[in-house]
Amino acid sequence: MTYGDPSLKTFYLLEILTHRTDEGHPLSTADLIRILETQYQIRLNRTTVYSEIRKITEAGVDVVRSQEKPSGYYVGSRQFELAELKLLVDAVQSSKFITQKKSEQLIRKLESLCSRHEAKQLSSQVTVYNRPKTPNETIYYNVDMIHTAIFQNHQITYQYVEWTMEKKTRPRHGGAYYNVSPLHLMWDDENYYLIAFDEQTKSVRHYRVDKMRNMVIQEDVRSEEALEQTFDPGEFSRKTFGMYNGVDAKVQLQGKKNLAGVVLDRFGTDIWMHPLDEDTFSAQVTVTVSRQFFGWMTAIGEGLKITGPDKVKEQYRAYLEKILEHIN
Repeated sequence: MTYGDPSLKTFYLLEILTHRTDEGHPLSTADLIRILETQYQIRLNRTTVYSEIRKITEAGVDVVRSQEKPSGYYVGSRQFELAELKLLVDAVQSSKFITQKKSEQLIRKLESLCSRHEAKQLSSQVTVYNRPKTPNETIYYNVDMIHTAIFQNHQITYQYVEWTMEKKTRPRHGGAYYNVSPLHLMWDDENYYLIAFDEQTKSVRHYRVDKMRNMVIQEDVRSEEALEQTFDPGEFSRKTFGMYNGVDAKVQLQGKKNLAGVVLDRFGTDIWMHPLDEDTFSAQVTVTVSRQFFGWMTAIGEGLKITGPDKVKEQYRAYLEKILEHIN
């Protein structure tokens, strides 16, 4: 950028107000004149500054003139409040599917949406560097490609990888390509998942986006079978534990009343639930029966049990017995 061009004075003034002021750090007219001259090589008098600020205000920027000390001008309401930016910074930094490098880049961009004084608060909040982060940056291109395929109504193909004991990835099924009609993208348990109709198995399945490689958008449009699928992302997330596949079943639970909130937090408030007595309740939930569901039950402990159907009770008992076999 070439400073000293008087025709850009409005832009320079807006830049100063946006990045250097907030409610706690207003700039006086004298401050604005000094910064414009020393750092932008633009000389303005007070009358011109007032006129330029009026233009900026008329353009929709909330420039506030504070009469209290410290007095001066500052940008009031912004596109994002500081509290909102703090939430976004924490989400970016704590997300496993965003690499550390990309996290730092995104946080710097978020800092540009507030004043430099508020940006220091955002920087001081970033302290969770010990959380696991994916080393795979192709996820950003995968997400973009999936969105494009859904919008353009096309199928995609890709290879799916898994971790080895050597901490390296290798393609599953000998490097075979998966051919799917993408339906939805979901963020669950800090991972991105693609919900898609598998054109080979003719079923709806989910895949970790960070484990996809060599993705290509196909010329073939998504199949009619795929578009006929009724899918509720919220319901899918509630009944699926850890995004592991299994068989859906209506399961009856019985628990202590102090665990009612745990069940409602997991399955939502629209489930069937009623008290059995003063101390216990019964509930019916739809779950994808899997080891992860049984693990969730086990972690809660003896206060919650499965009362039906018998097949699920037997599966849970077998799960626990298998674990006990490994205890010496």
